[in-house]
Amino acid sequence: MKKNILSYCLLALSIAFSNSSVAQTKTKTPIKSSKATTTPVKPAPPVAPVVYDPVLLNVAGENIPRSEFERVFRKNNNKENSSDEKAVREYLDLYINYKLKVKEAEAQKLDTSETFLTELAGYRKQLAQPYLTDKEVSDKLIQEAYERLKKDVHASHILIKVANDALPKDTLAAFNRINKIREMIMKGADFGKTARDSSEDPSAKENNGDLGYFTGMQMVYPFETAAFNTKPGQVSMPVRTRFGYHIIKVMDMRAAQGEIHVAHIMVKLPKESNDSINRAAKMHIDEAYSKLQGGGIWDSLVIKYSDDKSSAKKGGELAWFGTGRMVPEFEQAAFALKKDGEYTAPIKTNYGWHIIKRLEKRQVASFDDKKGELKQAIMRDSRNDMSKTSMVNKIKSDYSFKQIVANKNDFINSLDTNLLNGEWDLNKADKFTKTIFTLTDSGKASNYTQQDFAKYVSTHQSKRTNTSSQVVGNELYNSFETESLLAYEETKLDGKYPDFRNLMKEYRDGILLFDLTDQMVWSKAVKDTTGLKEYHEKNKNNYMWAERVLASIYTLSNDKVAVDFHKQLKKGKYTVDTLVARANRTEANSISVKNGKFLKGENEYVDQTPWVKGFGPDIKKNEATMLVEIQEVLAPQPKSIDEAKGIITSDYQTYLEKTWIQELHTKYPVNVNEEVLKTMWK
Repeated sequence: MKKNILSYCLLALSIAFSNSSVAQTKTKTPIKSSKATTTPVKPAPPVAPVVYDPVLLNVAGENIPRSEFERVFRKNNNKENSSDEKAVREYLDLYINYKLKVKEAEAQKLDTSETFLTELAGYRKQLAQPYLTDKEVSDKLIQEAYERLKKDVHASHILIKVANDALPKDTLAAFNRINKIREMIMKGADFGKTARDSSEDPSAKENNGDLGYFTGMQMVYPFETAAFNTKPGQVSMPVRTRFGYHIIKVMDMRAAQGEIHVAHIMVKLPKESNDSINRAAKMHIDEAYSKLQGGGIWDSLVIKYSDDKSSAKKGGELAWFGTGRMVPEFEQAAFALKKDGEYTAPIKTNYGWHIIKRLEKRQVASFDDKKGELKQAIMRDSRNDMSKTSMVNKIKSDYSFKQIVANKNDFINSLDTNLLNGEWDLNKADKFTKTIFTLTDSGKASNYTQQDFAKYVSTHQSKRTNTSSQVVGNELYNSFETESLLAYEETKLDGKYPDFRNLMKEYRDGILLFDLTDQMVWSKAVKDTTGLKEYHEKNKNNYMWAERVLASIYTLSNDKVAVDFHKQLKKGKYTVDTLVARANRTEANSISVKNGKFLKGENEYVDQTPWVKGFGPDIKKNEATMLVEIQEVLAPQPKSIDEAKGIITSDYQTYLEKTWIQELHTKYPVNVNEEVLKTMWK
C-alpha cells in the first residue's frame, strides 16, 4: 500500500466546509506513492519573526500559537465566508482532531521508527532541492533557453574524442589535434572534406559533419552555446563537451519555424532494395497520389496504401515536431506546405516514399506557457550544474569556507591503482585524519577530514580505464566537496526559510497521521471481519434493497423465431429452457437469455413489463423481439455484506474514526483560548 503524504495531510486540513470527517472522505484503502506529487513551495526570503503571537490552544500540553493555526487555515480556505465564526470553529475542530492523532502517533513512538525516519529523510531531500540551487542563475538559464528556441541554427562540426576523465596528456593531445584542424580550415581547407577525413563522429563519413538545423535544448549545453554564439560563415574556437573537443561551422541562423502537425501516407523501402522493388514502391505511392488528386478520401487512402500501420489507425497522424526532429527531406517538405489541408507530391527519404498532409502549424509558445517545461528540462540537463555551482560558491562565502590544500593533496597522492579497479581498501586510510576543509557558522566550525573523504571514496569508486588514480581522486574530491557543502546548507534550511520548515512539519505530521490512521481505521476496517459483521448486523436496515424482480429477458432474433416461440409456449408441451435449446439447435443464436434481479431503472425492457408473474408483452427492437418473464417480485430486504461491501466498509471506517477521536479527546486534554479565537473573525 502506497501513500501520498502531503496530499493526505492537506486533505485532513482542508475539509472544514464538508461537515464530514477525514474518514468520510476515504471510501477505499488509500494508495501510497513512493514520492510526494505536490510541487515544493518556491524558496522565499527569510521573514522576520512575529512579535506578538498569542497561544490559541493547548493540545496535550503543546501550546499552539495563533499564527500556526491561521497559516494552515488560510492555506486551505479561500472561500468568501472562510473568515466567519462558523467556518473558523468548524476548521478548529478538524485541526484539533488532526493534532490529537499526531500526539497519539508520537505517544506510540512512530516518529522514532527507522522506517519513518528513512521516509521523512527521503522527502526532505526532495523538498530541499529548490533551495539548493541559485534561483537567479536558474531563471537566467530558462530565459536563455527560451530565446534560443526562437532561432534555428544550421551547423557542421568536427569531433576529436576524449573522455571526461582522460589523463591530462590525452586531453592535451586531443586539444592540440582539434586546434591543428581548425588552423587548416582557417587557411582555406574545405570544412566538409576535412570533417569527412578527420572527424571522429562516425556520421561525418556520410554527411561531411553537417548536423542540419537545430534549435535550443537539442544539443549538449557547451555545444549549443558555441553554435549560437558563432556568426554564420565563421568557425568556432574548440569547445569541450562530454564527447570530446569540437569545432563548429555555422552556415545559417534563422527565425525558428515553430512546430507542425502532419499526417502522412508512407510506402516503405527496405534498406537493401533492388530496381524492381523501387519501381513497385514508386508506382504504389503514385497511385495513392493520383487517387488523392482525383478526390479520394484521405483516411481511406491512408488505410489502403500506408505501410506505417501505427499512424494509419489515426488517419496517418504523427506527433507534433519542430526543427531537427525528422529527417531533413521530410521536415523541409512538411514546413513548405503553406496552409492546413494542403499535401505534398510524393517525396523520398531513407525510409521510403511519403505524401505529407499539413494539419496544423504553430509558432513557439509564449514564455509563460513554455517556462514550466523549460524548467523541468534544464533540471535534467547539464546546464543545471551552473546553478548548483553558483549555489556552492555562495555557501563557501556564507560559511567562510577554508580548504587546506596540502592535506587534500596528501590523501589524493596516496591513492593507488586499486582505485581504478574499484577495489581501493578504506583501511589504507587509517592514518589520514587531518582536516581538508572547514565551514564556520556563528563562530562554530565544522571540520571535514581526510577520513570523511576516504569513506566517500570507498563508497563511490568504480572501475575506470585510460586514467590515473590521482585524476579519479580529484574528480571524486570535487563531488565530495560539492555534496558536503550542499548537505551542510540543507541542515540550515529550517532556520532560514519558514516555508521549508512549515512544509517539512506538514510532511512529518502527514506521515505519522497516515500510518496511524491506516492502523486504526482503514486497514482495520478491511481486516476486522468480525467487527465488520457486527457493524453490519446492527445497521443492516441502512443498506436495503428496494423492490426488485427476479426475471429472464429473452432476445428473439426475428419475427419467425418469435411466432414459433409463442406457438410452442401456448401448447405447453415443453419447458421454456427446452424451447430455447431447440430453437438454437435449429439456428444458432436464435434466442439469447439474460437472467437476474433488477431494480427499477436498471433495464429498459424490465421497466416496460408489468411486474406480475409470467411473460409480459412483446417489445420490438429493430429486427428482434424482446420478451421478459417475471418469475418473482422481491420485497425490500437488507443487503448482505458481499452485496454492499464497499459502502459498508466505508461507513465502518467512519464509525471507527469517530470512536477513535472520542477516545483521543478523553485521553488528551484540549484547551482553547476563546479570547484569542474570537480575533480570527473580528
